Amino acid sequence: MTDPQGKAAGVGQGPPDVRSMLEQLVAIPSISSASAEWDHSNEAVVNRLAEWLAPLGFRNEILPVPDMPGKFNLVATLGSGPGGLVLSGHTDTVPYDDKRWQSDPFTLTERDDRLYGLGTCDMKGFFALAIEAARQAAQQPLKQPLIILATADEESSMNGARALAEAGYPKARYAVIGEPTTLRPIRMHKGIMMERLVFEGRSGHSSDPSLGRNALEGMNEAMNELLALRAGWQEKHRNPHFRVQHPTMNLGCIHGGDNPNRICARCELHFDLRPLPGMDMAELRQAILDRLQPVASRRELSLSFEPLFDGVPPFETPAEAELVRVCEKLTGHQADAVAFATEAPWLQKLGLETLVMGPGSIDQAHQPDEFLALSQLDPTITLLKQLIRHFCL
Repeated sequence: MTDPQGKAAGVGQGPPDVRSMLEQLVAIPSISSASAEWDHSNEAVVNRLAEWLAPLGFRNEILPVPDMPGKFNLVATLGSGPGGLVLSGHTDTVPYDDKRWQSDPFTLTERDDRLYGLGTCDMKGFFALAIEAARQAAQQPLKQPLIILATADEESSMNGARALAEAGYPKARYAVIGEPTTLRPIRMHKGIMMERLVFEGRSGHSSDPSLGRNALEGMNEAMNELLALRAGWQEKHRNPHFRVQHPTMNLGCIHGGDNPNRICARCELHFDLRPLPGMDMAELRQAILDRLQPVASRRELSLSFEPLFDGVPPFETPAEAELVRVCEKLTGHQADAVAFATEAPWLQKLGLETLVMGPGSIDQAHQPDEFLALSQLDPTITLLKQLIRHFCL
């Protein structure tokens, strides 16, 4: 739908100043969580952004995320053409522990040359700065469009970005995701896979092993197979751009059995895998299954293997890409890699040359007393204006 409040482009007052925008965005709860008691709609944030962008001439499209009531993406477009620049961010935040905050998480609070509040750094602050940078562009004709993209549920499912990729929209040429990187360009990150493995056998009295099929013993063998796979992947795959240069696998939690004197009939393992760019998640899952199915067959156990969530693919933009070269020149920093995951893989699926770069530090994200340093505001606005000038004007 387009502007659900019926506001046409150019109607109403322009956006307020940066601090007022950030103050209003922080005040709107937009937590996304797998836990229903924490989860909020992001509709109010998307509507507020649309209200500010419409008077600047942006065409606002507010798109419901399929099968997720109360969740919306915003595609706001200024100008037209086959290319253009996307400035992208997510509208949701993580949950919070108010007992560990020194101030109200939903009240923008300034102290020690910092702006404190939930989402200031990750990443509502980026929207306020991107809109401020767009003011100047809105006053002149663009050769290529400027798109401000605001997504839903990045912190929990990434279903907002996933829905856009499946719809093949929006179309542009370049995209900058404003995740907190202290304005350093990031062109790659690892993927995230979280998997569930279940073995089911048959219980029986522990005095006679022939009475049952022990799922816990089967899982012990399966874990050895997983660790052997991990060793092979780490020997084969390395990337010096990452602090941890190889793919990782963590056997995170295990549940099985109910009593020492009963043969364990069911055992469940959850594990985490972080693949490097160039490693395909479907191929990794198949390799795991190929190693574990013989274990289950030999021990006469049923096997269930499935993702705990769909996962985030690894991401890489080539070092020689134009967007990378431009951002390196503007910032004076060589594009690097980070350990955290972003929506970049889905923007790449849209055909966008993609880079991650935004204000604030990831060290402040997901933390009590989250903040955005005042020293990051003007440099971010200047950098975004330069990118708009290069790719749109």
